[in-house]
Amino acid sequence: MKDFAAIDFETANRSGSSVCSVGVVVVRGGEVVDRLYRLIRPVPNYYSYWNTQVHGLTRRDTDAAAPFPEVWAEVVPLVGELPLVAHNSPFDEGCLKAVFQAYGMAYPGYVFYCTCRASRRVFGKTLPNHQLQTVAARCGYDLSCHHHALADAEACARIALEIL
Repeated sequence: MKDFAAIDFETANRSGSSVCSVGVVVVRGGEVVDRLYRLIRPVPNYYSYWNTQVHGLTRRDTDAAAPFPEVWAEVVPLVGELPLVAHNSPFDEGCLKAVFQAYGMAYPGYVFYCTCRASRRVFGKTLPNHQLQTVAARCGYDLSCHHHALADAEACARIALEIL
């Protein structure tokens, strides 16, 4: 796969619609051609302790951020008709569907590919686990800012270029 958009969401709480940041890395012809990172005012707008422990974001970070529809309006021209790639794609696809539903937006039926599933097929038991940072390291990418949406999307793009 040489043309795709790697995507990663972070959420504010257990609700899939509570996306609070997004990272997108656009790959065309096997090369990264664009990147986007945005904070998003989540719906519902509260942060659970556990989610903040994972990514470090709080309500103070996103109270002045744009709501999802405004952010997605920036993403759409970058993504176009490209397939979306995510590590553990059921999570990111679920978030995308949930936030579209929360805003009453028609979901356009994006095609998702999962680098976690691909890692299990390609690397099998040669890796101790198939977490993003482990697979990224195996593919030569140092994921030092894990759970930052753009860093995770960049790691996912690197993995996809290696194994998809």
